[in-house]
Amino acid sequence: MIETLPYLLQPYNICHFEGSTFYIGNRKTFPKEKGFVECQNCQQIANALKLMITQGGGPLQVALTAFRYIASEMDNNNIPFSYTHLENEIDYIVRARVTNTTMKRTVDSVLSQIKPRFIDPTFNTTDLIIELNSVIDKIEKDYDEIYYKMGILGASLLRDNDTILTTCFAEHTFLLSIYLAKESGKQISVLVNETRPYFQGTRLTAPSLNELSIDVKIISDSMGSFYMGKNMIQHYMSAADLVCMDGTVVNKIGTNQNAICAKYYNIPYTAFAISPDSTKKTFNDIQMEYRNPNELLMINDNYIGDPKINALYPAFDIVKSELVTNIVTNKGVFKPNQIRGVFE
Repeated sequence: MIETLPYLLQPYNICHFEGSTFYIGNRKTFPKEKGFVECQNCQQIANALKLMITQGGGPLQVALTAFRYIASEMDNNNIPFSYTHLENEIDYIVRARVTNTTMKRTVDSVLSQIKPRFIDPTFNTTDLIIELNSVIDKIEKDYDEIYYKMGILGASLLRDNDTILTTCFAEHTFLLSIYLAKESGKQISVLVNETRPYFQGTRLTAPSLNELSIDVKIISDSMGSFYMGKNMIQHYMSAADLVCMDGTVVNKIGTNQNAICAKYYNIPYTAFAISPDSTKKTFNDIQMEYRNPNELLMINDNYIGDPKINALYPAFDIVKSELVTNIVTNKGVFKPNQIRGVFE
């Protein structure tokens, strides 16, 4: 097992709270600054998620930590520990990132586990808080085990001397796959798309791989096909913000063009999906996020284009199942057409 996770994946650096202040690691300023955005309530936490202060797997950790924060705030301010209040507060966070259904389903699981305790007359406020924290502890431990298991599975798909192309920031599962492949003796290198407009590849993925002593180089979002055509890429890998039962993969905008090129050049495309969503039967069930188009016209809050010219910014790509080779999940590695039989 990896001794020390990269800075961005350490739970404290993703988020934590002290007293009434909730701190979210500011991935928009990393690696130039290792700072935090301070929030004083769940509405502010939700707004930070909308502003992409953290993304990918970050919102899931934020939601789990927010449960602890809400309970602490109610206890410290002598607010009756109400299930309705807990549900309403956490809902602000869930609604901030509607495409992230793993976060919503995990939140729903926490609520379903804790709800019966609120009607149990033997449970007082202290007992409820202990029970809630126990539920969160168990879920976080389970996710750590899932990340490691998926890392082993991902590493098994890689060959010695492979160069992997990746898009955006695939977090634990991808980084562990690369690390474990390297630890097994394989020579592995990675090309990272810069990933406009937030440059998650440049700012998050590349530094994290570098921390793990992985050979990494940054390329622009349009260079993937060039290096595929030069036989300099042997595998394309990305996260999956959502996987439908028909094997459709949803991930950061820009993923689809690389998947199409990989298909053309007979390069496998592997997506990492912690939990395919059984409620999403096909791509027609996807609720797509569209973000402020001005973000395409700016870098570090400075306009690089004419603000009078309109832009378009869908946040995610829909990758059809026929472009996907493997989907790495908590239950194993599957072909897209196998997902329904395993997860539905």
